Amino acid sequence: MTKTVILGQEHDQKLRDTLMDVLRQLGASLISRNRAVAGSQEIETVLLQLAGQEITIEAETYVGLSITGDEKTISEILGRVRQAIRSIPI
Repeated sequence: MTKTVILGQEHDQKLRDTLMDVLRQLGASLISRNRAVAGSQEIETVLLQLAGQEITIEAETYVGLSITGDEKTISEILGRVRQAIRSIPI
């Protein structure tokens, strides 16, 4: 089953960096990266391959930073991101 989770604000660079670090540690590889702007709305979409599955990350103005993929995989990624964020000094 596919799951989408909003991780936080789209402009939270620490969150974005942490998410990408976790995905690299898990062995994810980049398939594509696209960015579009329409008026005040900006959206960046990153498509990754992880363990034979596609993971989509979107950063969209007024929506936030989201991740979509297999429910089990997304849960694992979220756990690792939360753990990493807690260990980063403020």
